[in-house]
Formats: sequence, structure tokens, C-alpha cells
Amino acid sequence: MPIPFRPALAIACLLLTAPAAAAERAAAPACAAEALAQAEKLLAFHVDGDDRAAIEPEAKTLPPLANPAAPGQRLSVVEVWGNVYRGRYRMRFLYAGEGATACTLLGQEILEYAQL
Repeated sequence: MPIPFRPALAIACLLLTAPAAAAERAAAPACAAEALAQAEKLLAFHVDGDDRAAIEPEAKTLPPLANPAAPGQRLSVVEVWGNVYRGRYRMRFLYAGEGATACTLLGQEILEYAQL
């Protein structure tokens, strides 16, 4: 025997889960604004100022890395993507610090996504 559809129950489930999903999307990663600003500079430098360079507006937090100079310290990693014409670029930025110095840039990498 099929289970009857109950619209009230479906709506209640949606209303209960919507705020959590919206909060998750709205929460920007730590240092996201700094990473996006740095990504514009890094990509422009990498492609010698090509005016077709564009940065995607999302920044993603990745798992932290150990500081090679002090393995007990952790570095925050923020990933940003950019595009130039048909090229796609992944950029990762390494940040250290806490409190007021939470977004001290220690390193950056750029990799063109390409099949050779």
C-alpha cells in the first residue's frame, strides 16, 4: 500500500531545514575577502595583466595545513578560482594568526587547470 502524500508535513520539513541551509551558504570563510582581493592581484600578475581575467566570487575553506617551520601551528587554507579566456586557474592562499592578525598571508599558489 503506497504512503499518502501529506503537503503539510512536506512544507513543515522545508521550513525547518531552510534556515540552516541559508545560514551555511551565508557564512563566508575566514579571510575570504582578503583571499578574493589577493586572487585578483595574483591572477593579473600570472597572466601579465590580461584584461579577460576574472575571479569567481566564492571562496572555500580547505582543511588547515601544518606550518613547516613550526609543526604545532596550523595555517588556514582558502581556495579561490579564476578564469582567463578559456583557461581556468585554482589559487590557494595560506593564512596564519588569530584575533586581529587572523588573516596574515604567508603563502599563495596558482595552478592552471589543463590537460596536457
